[in-house]
Amino acid sequence: MLLGGCIVGTIASTAVDVVTLPVRAVSAGVDAVTTSQSEADEKRGRQLRKQEEERGRQIRLAQKRCRAGKPLPTDDCAAVQSR
Repeated sequence: MLLGGCIVGTIASTAVDVVTLPVRAVSAGVDAVTTSQSEADEKRGRQLRKQEEERGRQIRLAQKRCRAGKPLPTDDCAAVQSR
């Protein structure tokens, strides 16, 4: 008699696993596709830092060209020298 209860318990557990598996799979898929607000903020922050780094690099190169007397036509040496 006791053994029969174990079999029923195992079958019920397996049935619950089978029923919840699609829900878990969809949930994992949604989590993988969607971006949380904090993740979006972090990504935007990285983009802004990268842009600022590039801008600083371009300014330093323009300063170097202006000091060497070989500015590009797009270099504004008066503005760059004042920095």
